[in-house]
Parts: sequence; C-alpha cells; structure tokens
Amino acid sequence: MQITAAMVKDLREMTGAGPLDCKKALEAYEGDVDKAVEFLREKGLARAAKKLGAGRTMNEGLIQTYQHHNNRLAVIVEVNCETDFVASTEQFKTFAYDVALQIANLAPLYVRREDVPEAEIAAESDLQKRRAMDEGKPENIAEKIAEGRMSKWYEEIVLMEQPFIKDDSKTIAELLQETVASVGESIEIRRFARFALGETVEEDGDEA
Repeated sequence: MQITAAMVKDLREMTGAGPLDCKKALEAYEGDVDKAVEFLREKGLARAAKKLGAGRTMNEGLIQTYQHHNNRLAVIVEVNCETDFVASTEQFKTFAYDVALQIANLAPLYVRREDVPEAEIAAESDLQKRRAMDEGKPENIAEKIAEGRMSKWYEEIVLMEQPFIKDDSKTIAELLQETVASVGESIEIRRFARFALGETVEEDGDEA
C-alpha cells in the first residue's frame, strides 16, 4: 500500500511523533492507522521510561493550584520539568492541573511508594496479616493475603499508583509516562499539599 503525505500528516497529528517515525509505522503495518498509533504509543512510552530514569535536571515547571467551588478544599502541587518551554505547553499545564484535581478528589498522602515511611509500612503489613489470621487463615496464607491488601493500601495512599480520576484504565504513573512521551522531556511530581476544612493537612516531603 502506498503511504501518502496526507496519511503521515494525520498520524503525526494523532500521536505527535516525527514524520519519519510515522511513515515507518504506516509502512510496517501496511497503512493500518490503529496499529500504527499503538506502535508509536508503545515506542513513545519506552522512550519516556528511559527519560524518567536518565537522572536529568528538572528545575523548571510550575506550582499548580486547585480550589473547590465551595472554598472548603484546595491543593497546591509542584510539578517539575527540564525547560521553561515545556512548562509553558498546554500538555504540561493540563497534566499539572489533572494531578491537582486527582489529589483533591482521592486524597493521596505520598507521591511515590518509596516516600512511605518504613515504620508505617511495617505497621500496616502487620495489621493486614493479623486481620487475615483473625479470619481463620493459616499464617502462610495470611501472609499472601496481606501482600494483596498492601497493594490496595498503596493504591489508596500513593499518588503515582492511584487510578487516574478521568480514566481509571491508567494510573497516574502511566499518565506521567504518556506526558513525558508527548512533551519530549522528563517530568516529576515533586511535592504537594492538600487543605480541607476540618481535616489535618497532608503534605508530601521534598524529593529524596
């Protein structure tokens, strides 16, 4: 099948990928747009994962705020990137806003799993194991049940592991990877604070 310039242009608009990558993807899948999109998406996520682990300096970004309509709840979150150019893009601004909205609605306590204090993890793990044993499960089975419940617990308190409020088929970590792939440089959710009337303020610490 002949790959036309119009097909390449359409695929670029759909994925944000370069023209050569789009042309190669269309050729590889004989003009099948859906398969080409999926291929480029996976390729972009792989590049994003590489960027996330590259140890790049991220001193730019923005402080995003969200305030509920009744003025009883607000969020402040710092999202970093590498350049002020990316910080000014709509993709980056949308991501930062979505993160603030996520925090407002799902009330995570930490950005990443490694931010959770070891003492808190140990206490929760022991609690879940004892609960399973109280339900009559043998100790070896109780340990496996506790592991499963710990995963759910992390999902509740760790921002990166929560299902995205606008699309629960992906986590915030996956949303971050997609955004990195889209803007072409590393992004980090550094810290946040959530304020609600009558509740204790939960604030994530600085990055390690």
